[in-house]
Amino acid sequence: MSLNISYQKIGALGRALCRKSRRTATCTASKIPAFTCGTLASSGLDVNGKKSSENAASGDTKVSGSAGCHSSPAPHRHQAGKKRDEELLSMSGRAYSSTAPQVDPKTYLWARYNEMKRLVHDLIPPGVCNLLNPATIYANNEVHLDEVDIYGFDYDYTLALYSSALDEMIYNKARDFLVEHYKYPQGISKYDYIPNFAARGLHYDIHKGLLMKIDAFHYIQMGTVYRGLKAVPDEEVTQLYGGTNHVPLHQVSGFYGKGPKMKQYMDVFSIPEMTLLAAANDFFISNDIEYDPVHLYRDVSEAIGMVHIKGYMYKWIMQDLEKYILRGDETHAVLHRLVNHGKKLFLITNSPFSFVDKGMKYMVGKDWREFFDVVIVQADKPHFFNDCVKPFRRLDCNGDLQWDKIKALEKGQIYKQGNLYDFLRLTGWRGSKVLYFGDHLYSDLADLMLRHGWRTGAIVPELEVETRVVNTEQYAQSLTWLQALTGLLERLQMHKDPESKKVLQDWLKEREELRAVTKNLFNPQFGSIFRTCHNPTYFSRRLCRFSDLYMASISCLLNYDLSYTFYPRRTPLQHEAPLWMDQLCTGCMKTPFLEEMAYIR
Repeated sequence: MSLNISYQKIGALGRALCRKSRRTATCTASKIPAFTCGTLASSGLDVNGKKSSENAASGDTKVSGSAGCHSSPAPHRHQAGKKRDEELLSMSGRAYSSTAPQVDPKTYLWARYNEMKRLVHDLIPPGVCNLLNPATIYANNEVHLDEVDIYGFDYDYTLALYSSALDEMIYNKARDFLVEHYKYPQGISKYDYIPNFAARGLHYDIHKGLLMKIDAFHYIQMGTVYRGLKAVPDEEVTQLYGGTNHVPLHQVSGFYGKGPKMKQYMDVFSIPEMTLLAAANDFFISNDIEYDPVHLYRDVSEAIGMVHIKGYMYKWIMQDLEKYILRGDETHAVLHRLVNHGKKLFLITNSPFSFVDKGMKYMVGKDWREFFDVVIVQADKPHFFNDCVKPFRRLDCNGDLQWDKIKALEKGQIYKQGNLYDFLRLTGWRGSKVLYFGDHLYSDLADLMLRHGWRTGAIVPELEVETRVVNTEQYAQSLTWLQALTGLLERLQMHKDPESKKVLQDWLKEREELRAVTKNLFNPQFGSIFRTCHNPTYFSRRLCRFSDLYMASISCLLNYDLSYTFYPRRTPLQHEAPLWMDQLCTGCMKTPFLEEMAYIR
């Protein structure tokens, strides 16, 4: 789907919502509250379920003007505001009398519920569930591509994307290391790899042996805490963390993802490691074998490391490039396009030259080095970016180290190790004219953005899968109703009688069920990598902090002109009203209804 089609659909959605809200406001009797650009207007009932005498006489429904679709003409705004203040005072219950029949609170609450549900169903127009394009580049910061002269790339999961078959191979080999090298019980060998069990960005409590999802405010998302392969009840989680689900800052993973008690798994390669940790924990727990979770964590980490250090992963990929490497032709197209537009390219990777060389020849061709002005392998990131200890060394055409002093980084040569300070000195490439792409937020991007002012692009392959979920009708309907129900709870919580409290409890229960539904659509154990119930995840916040742009793959660059400017979406803060249609249609509807919130002073 082209971006133009996506924009047309967004516009169509906005127009549909406005048309629907106009029809609702003008044609619907006061029994049904109007829906103005995604928000419910006053139904004409006060907080006690009474009907305004003015509304009862006129039959009109007063419409809240939060979205700008029904604004009063400028000359009458002062009068309208004065009249509205009088209505608010009347509807607050403080200076109001009516001969209209009383409506019991329970009936009133369920009437509002049913009206809202009907409106939510009616206001999801056809095609709304296919708005997101998985090839979109998303902006956290304003980026002008016409100012970018130099493009840099990581290799693994950036230039080269790998199939999920690689995860199982890494898991199996590391599991064998645990049994054969670390002498773990043979029973662990019976645990096969579980695809899609873990998700990127999770935290692991090293001392408690718990895998979990934490939000941007350091709160554990209940229902996403696993000991082994089994979920830990919410009550036990609270007890384990001293009566709260908050993890203190000093315990959460540090700047590079590892703290004294928590480790955050931030790259795609970490999926098999988390799965092996869960399987090994489950074996010991299921067989009632006493063990130290700290020792297990270290042994699994070293076993995974041995798969890389001993070159097993490199060997598997080089033996069957077609099986493991995805989208090689798109990588070639991106590099070719950038070079044709006069851009300079460089590669900085932790992988060895022989591995990169074979993969790049498969994807780009035997002359792949002609695309790059500088190629650096075995860079030892993140140390490459934050210290100046290791000097550059040149490799010959066979990959053997040379002894000459490096006075320049020349095109066609291959360099090993080095550091960013020498890189900047020798190339003169600085600031926002450099855009570097990588998949690891800490090792690839954090230092470049915070210390050196480079532009950064995060490669997040999970975006493609999550976009497909968001584009489903089930997700759109579930999330829209979840938002609407939350709005009802917020606005009607002042009803304190026993019958009303029971209704509100029923709504809260349904809200939790809806949250579970939307979570399970992404991953039954941990949900979306970007959100907890309502907050951004810790991963999502780091993504926004360390990347100017993020996308599913570098092939997304093919959809944009190289003079394109990326503008971040202005999403409203909690105290701001949503003003634009794309915000109104994505759940940003927190402006309180003055009539129903009149009790707040």
